[in-house]
Amino acid sequence: MDHWHYLLALVACLGVTAPLEPLGTGVYRRPRLLLAALWPAVVLFVAWDLIAIAAGVWSFDPRYTLGVTLPGAMPLEELLFFLVVPVCGLLTFVAVENLLALGRRRFANARKAARQ
Repeated sequence: MDHWHYLLALVACLGVTAPLEPLGTGVYRRPRLLLAALWPAVVLFVAWDLIAIAAGVWSFDPRYTLGVTLPGAMPLEELLFFLVVPVCGLLTFVAVENLLALGRRRFANARKAARQ
């Protein structure tokens, strides 16, 4: 069961943030915008990761990965990490931004109503 840890952590991140989708503007329903937001971070951090792996700066314990290794000795879960974590962050950011905007509108409407 240990080899599922990394993947299960990623699934948990998605599961925790999935309920935020209705609070946002449809992060998953806008795939081109989502990809445009993701690709710079994915490219940068995958390159950084590959350099660090090649230099021996860090490695991955095979007990906690599925054993699927991509070119450069990067585990599949590590690549998925660079996709999942930014998506979760984007879902959280958009949901909080929309909730704050809703609160500001309600506050402005309440002030307007109080003046009348």
